[in-house]
Amino acid sequence: MSDPGLPFADDLDNCLEALRKGGIILYPTDTVWGIGCDATDAMAVERIHRIKGSPVSKSMLVILDDPGRLKDYVLSVPDVATRLVGDASRPLTVIYRGAKNLPGNLLGEDGSIGIRITGDEFCKTLVSRLGRPIVSTSANISSHPAPAGFSEISSAISSKVDYVVQWKQDDPGRAMPSRIVRIGDRGEIIVIRA
Repeated sequence: MSDPGLPFADDLDNCLEALRKGGIILYPTDTVWGIGCDATDAMAVERIHRIKGSPVSKSMLVILDDPGRLKDYVLSVPDVATRLVGDASRPLTVIYRGAKNLPGNLLGEDGSIGIRITGDEFCKTLVSRLGRPIVSTSANISSHPAPAGFSEISSAISSKVDYVVQWKQDDPGRAMPSRIVRIGDRGEIIVIRA
């Protein structure tokens, strides 16, 4: 049971119930609205691919609540990645080589995984309470633009999830996707999305 003092306590409880049953949620993140599931649940990940109409070979990123948990999901965390995450002034997704403890249908063809350490209070609390990373893919049909706000999310998406978060639905701000970088073999930073 969540702390009733949290402004999103009911949403948190409902999300956790859905995620623990292998369900899919539609939720606000520190970037755009996302579709999510327990990132360790291959069947739930497959369902997100179906909802978005994306090929199973397309990787999706996950969010974590603490950089200390990266070691549970990647074989090694380069020092440069630790510095980048620590110094990030806006949401940053880092693509790490050598993912582990995550299903293959979530990963890149090279076995990599994109991970963002979320600073959003709702997402941070949700990941912490679940105890596992959560998939965070934009709430749009594959190849369509990512919605900048809740009002732009298609019913083709919202009607197929198990729970839609109420928190921040009326937020007038226009969200932006995260910056994405990959760490090269020699520790170089390769910008995928600025």
